[in-house]
Amino acid sequence: MKQQRPPILEHRRVKRGVMASESARERERERTRAHMLAAKKHVLVNPNNLLPTNSVGKPDFVKRGYYLDRPFNCKSCGVAQVWTETQQKWWYESAKGDVWTIAVLCRPCRKREQDRRNAARDVHFAGIADKGKNAA
Repeated sequence: MKQQRPPILEHRRVKRGVMASESARERERERTRAHMLAAKKHVLVNPNNLLPTNSVGKPDFVKRGYYLDRPFNCKSCGVAQVWTETQQKWWYESAKGDVWTIAVLCRPCRKREQDRRNAARDVHFAGIADKGKNAA
């Protein structure tokens, strides 16, 4: 008489019982070990140093536990750039930048924008000083 397939499979599962759960635990340990080894190659995130956010979710680098280099094209000049792990760590943890922001300008364009803002501020304050002299 031919046996039904489901009872045979169930019998095998019961027979393997302990071994199956142990091998599953071992596979999970290996996966965790592999994840930790991958994380050691990257700059790790310290969530305590991040700017508090009122958002419901977490950015991918916080969930992952480490930063990854992020390629982007400069918004101003269009040149392909890479926002490195170290630069991200400085921005998010030291400068306390918002965790949902990303780099959009390359270094030369960012420097040019800073110089433009500083020049505009100087012109503005010079105009206020001239206005104060003329009023007196």
